[in-house]
Amino acid sequence: MLNNLRHFLFFIRDIYNSRGIIWQLAKNDFKARFASSYLGIFWAFVQPLVMIAVLWFVFQVGFRVTPVEDYPFILWISCGLIPWFFFADSLSSATNSLFEYSYLVKKVVFRTSVLPVVKILSALFVHIFLIGLLLLLFYFHGFQPSFIYIQALYYTFAIVMFLVGLSWVTSSLAIFLKDVTQVVAVILQIGFWFTPILWQIAMVPERYQIFFKINPMFYIVEGYRDTFIHGVWFWHRYNQGLYFWLLTIFMFVLGAFLFRKLRPHFSDIL
Repeated sequence: MLNNLRHFLFFIRDIYNSRGIIWQLAKNDFKARFASSYLGIFWAFVQPLVMIAVLWFVFQVGFRVTPVEDYPFILWISCGLIPWFFFADSLSSATNSLFEYSYLVKKVVFRTSVLPVVKILSALFVHIFLIGLLLLLFYFHGFQPSFIYIQALYYTFAIVMFLVGLSWVTSSLAIFLKDVTQVVAVILQIGFWFTPILWQIAMVPERYQIFFKINPMFYIVEGYRDTFIHGVWFWHRYNQGLYFWLLTIFMFVLGAFLFRKLRPHFSDIL
């Protein structure tokens, strides 16, 4: 037990010591994703913006959905979509990170554990832009900025921490089980509809709500709405927060353990 804990702490130390190269790789990764297109990194923002615009048109213009909790539907739905976009983009790209950077994995001296983190940080650039856009949407709808908006940093940090552990699990397993990539894609599709992004948890009978609340993204999505709509600080959700962070710590330790155990075999498979 103590031996595993010591290795885990060494694992975290390696991540901290590699912060400079993580930052540089993340910037290069973000630019390289769209380097061959005429509009470049502009395309990184197009997909989430189009998705938000389409859902706004379908529900608010087409179906004439009434305001949710006295907030325009576009604001309510954006608070759920923006963290989900970040989660889905980060997890799918981080799962494939070892394949994409196989030339670095084969270098004995390179810390391969930073590669999933690079992908998460790369996706974070778009997420920060979308949070800024969300603030503008609230302002244009007549809602003045509030100090509680700073809480978005906490929930963003929470997503990142959960993603790091989860992506260490998926990326390390994907090397040996190619189906993991497809499984992650399917889970993300299902997870989108099982997370209260387009609907409210109150629509579900109370006895069944627990099955939706064990989804870690429930805590995040509701947290973003607490921040921008309900005005509720995160410590008021201490039960959900405790569950989320216990799950995150478990995933973090599991991910570090799996990655450390499987890392010596990565170059052989790739």
